[in-house]
Amino acid sequence: MTKRTSKHSDGFSKKDDSSKGEPAPKSREKEFDPDGSMKISRGLSNKEALLQQKQLLAKSQEKNEDAIQRQLWGVAKETAQERRETLRKDDENPNLAKLNEKQKLALQNRGRKRVATALVRHETKRLQAAVAAVDAAEILQTEQAGLLEAENEMERTSGLSQVALKRQLQHVDPHAASNIYDLSLSQSAPYGLEYDRSGRYSILYGKSVGHLAMMDCQSKSLVTEFTVHERVRDACFLQNFTLFAAAQKNHVFIYDHTGAEVHRLSDHNDPMALQFLPYHWLLATIGRAGWLKYQDTSTGQLVSQHRTRLGACSVLRQNPANAVLHAGHSNGTVTLWSPASSQFLAKILCHKGAAIHSLAVDRTGRTMVTGGADKQVRVWDLRMYKELHSYFTVGGIPTSLDISQRGILGIGHGCHATFWGREALREKVKDPYMHHLMGGKRPVETLRFRPFEDVCGIGQADGISNIVIPGSGEPSVDTAEYNTNPMQDAKQRQEEEVRALLDKLRPEMIALDPDQVGGIEESDPHKRLERLHDLQEAANAKAVPQKKQKTKKRGRSKIQTQLRRKHRNILDQNTIKLRELREKEKLENANDREGNVAHKPKESAPAALRRFF
Repeated sequence: MTKRTSKHSDGFSKKDDSSKGEPAPKSREKEFDPDGSMKISRGLSNKEALLQQKQLLAKSQEKNEDAIQRQLWGVAKETAQERRETLRKDDENPNLAKLNEKQKLALQNRGRKRVATALVRHETKRLQAAVAAVDAAEILQTEQAGLLEAENEMERTSGLSQVALKRQLQHVDPHAASNIYDLSLSQSAPYGLEYDRSGRYSILYGKSVGHLAMMDCQSKSLVTEFTVHERVRDACFLQNFTLFAAAQKNHVFIYDHTGAEVHRLSDHNDPMALQFLPYHWLLATIGRAGWLKYQDTSTGQLVSQHRTRLGACSVLRQNPANAVLHAGHSNGTVTLWSPASSQFLAKILCHKGAAIHSLAVDRTGRTMVTGGADKQVRVWDLRMYKELHSYFTVGGIPTSLDISQRGILGIGHGCHATFWGREALREKVKDPYMHHLMGGKRPVETLRFRPFEDVCGIGQADGISNIVIPGSGEPSVDTAEYNTNPMQDAKQRQEEEVRALLDKLRPEMIALDPDQVGGIEESDPHKRLERLHDLQEAANAKAVPQKKQKTKKRGRSKIQTQLRRKHRNILDQNTIKLRELREKEKLENANDREGNVAHKPKESAPAALRRFF
């Protein structure tokens, strides 16, 4: 038997027995911790901890050193406080008073050495945590989205084609390069497309034959596909990808993700456009006759229907900030609607003498963009209902408009797709951000940005074109929003659906100003009626009854009567003096009559004249 001693940092020695030919026990760190990330948590020696610190500090030179220094400022401060607290406890220890100076110094040094080793390990843990926090911030919290930038003044980002962009992305980001492709679907062209709120699924609809297909954009696989054998004008997802609505020739139909027909909304006749309000669970449709209808998809009831009285309408988009619907009409006007009002909330003449073919509203709810038959794209400020500036489209009328999550404006006109940068909504810029030409193909039907991705889908005559627009999508997903997680499973989807139903908003809450909070009336109807009755009586008491003007049936009124009627409610100095004189004269006449009656009493008058007193 051999005996081995292992010295510890506190100066004591430990003896353990082992077999003679048996090798030393190996560490189990490699078995449970192959990358060595759990060494510090199980404990390191002073030398190993200092070595780990040097490695972490060398790694921090390659990263954001300022962020790491801010993280470590609290570490150094806390370490200094712990050292001062240890020295104070050693000085106040009563056991040290019984020892001589040499023993006291040895005991203090031994305790301080143990504390110093523990502090070094603790500081190493903090340093590793600071580096890990900076790594997580770089990955999860991107401060700004990537944009294309020109190398010199002679270059333009709009000159970069999708073919050249895909060639460059294949070496840098193969996943982004795979998002550039074309789908040839000429049998039911032209095609349109819509994305769900998470951006993972898209619905493709052929307008001529009625070909409907749902596609998983991440795996680029087909979920379902069927044909309805009639014209499909528009389609949209409902609360999640499991249900979607299609505006067909005569009615609106609702299908599930397997292609089975779930409902037929027979009240929505001859629909032209669809919109789904996710926070109110309302499906809004507008028909050829100009009827705007709201259907509650949670209860199946028709909430309200309004007649626009402005003719046919095929453009309908919602304001994401307040859920107000914007309808574009053939006379160049845009009307704003709410289910609680039978009249439009606002009416804007956007294109004088030209029909509106496309419309888009940014997610802040402050800017609206309209495209008309006059080939003009006008930008409007919804806070003042005032036009900011406009752009002219070459090659065709703007048939489709969309604004990405990062504020990039996409315009589909003719066989062109032009994209303007974020500043194009605030001020007029000279050159577009990017441009895509679909060579020789017919006009663009729909142009939609994919949420949370730098991808734009274009529906045109030959099928679907998918292109990459750097900086258009939001890089971080808000997990507090419903059905925006592209990686959710079935259980999470069910839970979010229940939460969305519990947090469902009433249709009466849709208004132009979403920050306006109404008052709460009394719950007792009798008290409420009494309060209203008191208010009416107070208002009637203050009101001055006006003398009803006589209506003359024969001939024309004299100019004097017309002027008197016109200036009846106008008060000036002369009118006030005249009224005072009339009141004074009436009072004098009343006093004279009372005096005459006193001098000639009724009894003293002749019998034949008494009836006049």
